Amino acid sequence: MQTLTSKDYMDREARFGAHNYHPIPVVLERGEGVFVWDVEGKKYYDFLAAYSAVNQGHCHPKIIKAMIDQAQKLTLTSRAFYNNVLGEWEEYMSKLFGYDKMLPMNSGAEADETALKLIRKWAYKVKGIPKLQAKIIVCNGNFHGRTITIISMSSDPDAYNDYGPYTPGFINIPYNNIPELEKALADPNVAGFLVEPIQAEAGVYVPEEGFLKKAYDLCKKHNVLFVADEVQTGLGRTGRMLACDHENVRPDILILGKAISGGTMPVSCVLADNEIMLTIKPGEHGSTYGGNPLAAQVSMAALDVIQEERLAENAETLGKIFRKEMKKINSELIEVVRGKGLLNAVAIKPTNGKTAWDVCLAMKENGILAKPTHEHIIRFTPPLIITEDQLYDALERIKKTFMEL
Repeated sequence: MQTLTSKDYMDREARFGAHNYHPIPVVLERGEGVFVWDVEGKKYYDFLAAYSAVNQGHCHPKIIKAMIDQAQKLTLTSRAFYNNVLGEWEEYMSKLFGYDKMLPMNSGAEADETALKLIRKWAYKVKGIPKLQAKIIVCNGNFHGRTITIISMSSDPDAYNDYGPYTPGFINIPYNNIPELEKALADPNVAGFLVEPIQAEAGVYVPEEGFLKKAYDLCKKHNVLFVADEVQTGLGRTGRMLACDHENVRPDILILGKAISGGTMPVSCVLADNEIMLTIKPGEHGSTYGGNPLAAQVSMAALDVIQEERLAENAETLGKIFRKEMKKINSELIEVVRGKGLLNAVAIKPTNGKTAWDVCLAMKENGILAKPTHEHIIRFTPPLIITEDQLYDALERIKKTFMEL
C-alpha cells in the first residue's frame, strides 16, 4: 500500500474540498498534550490549540474516557425525549457559573445566535420594546461566528462581502469606547450589548482596565442586557475561569463553547437567569444534537479538568512569562506584544518583505505551529496544560525564528 505524503493529503483537500480556508501547510495525524505530529512523524508544539478549543491539551485521558464510556451506552436521543445525563450537566453548569438555567447547543455560532434570540425575546416580552424595533449594540472588530445574522454585525469585509442582504437591528460602536456605548444606550429600543471581553479573532485586543465593569454598569442603568461572548476567552484561557471574572462582572447572558468539550466534539451553551431564559417556550428554539448525552458527559469531564488541574492559574502565571520573554526579543519584525493569560498576540511589522505568514512558516520549521489573523498578527494560544519548561523550550524556538528572519 502506497504511503501518502503531506502533499498528497493537501492536494486531495484542494481537489475535493471547498477553498474556504488557507491552512499552514502541515498535515497532522496525532496529538497528545501540547504536542501534535504530522504524517511524516515530525513533532510540533501546538500554539493555536484549535483557536482555544483544546485548552485541556490534545486527547486528555479523562475527557476521552468519558467520551468512550458514554459512546458505548447512548450518544443521541434528540430533545424529543429526556436522557439521563442532560439534567446532570445542566445542574453542573448552572451551579458552576451561577445561573438559573442553561440552554445547550453545538457550535459557538449557534450559541451566539441563541443569545441574540434571547435578547430579542426578552426585549419584547419583558422590557416592552415595540415589536420589530429591538436593537443590539455590538463592537467593530467583533467575531461571533459566520452565520448571515452574525456577519451582518461584522466590520470585516472578508466576513460580509457578497453575503447581503443583511439582518437589521444592530448598532456598531468602536470597541473599548465607553462614551460611544453611553451614546448608543440612550436609544430606548436597545435591548442588549453583545461583547467579547477580549477581541481574540481581531488580534487579541485587550480593553483598558475597567471597561467591562463600566459597560456593565451602564447597561444596568439603561435596563439593557450585558451579554458576554466567552467562546474563545472563557474556560481558563485568560487566567480566570471567565475573562469577565477579572473585573467581577456577571453577564446577564453568558455564551460558552470551544474548550467546553476539550476539543473532542462541537459543544456550546448559553447561561442566563429565568427572567431571560424562560421567554423562549417549547418549540420556539432548539437543536437536534444540542444537549446530547455524549456532549454532556464530555463537557463535565472537560470542566473538571480545568478546575482539578488549575489551568486558569497556570495560564495566569505562564502568560506573564510569555509576554515578558517575547518583549525581550530584539527583532524589527515585532511591533507589539499583547494579551492576557495564555491568550496572546504579536503584531508583525512587515520587514524586508517578511510578513506574519512568513513568520508562521518559519516557526513551523522550528517545531512551533501558530497561525496569522488579519495578515499582520500572530496569535499564541497553547493548551493551558503547558508546563514552564515546555514554555521556555517553545520560547527559544520562537526567538530563534525571529532572529533567523
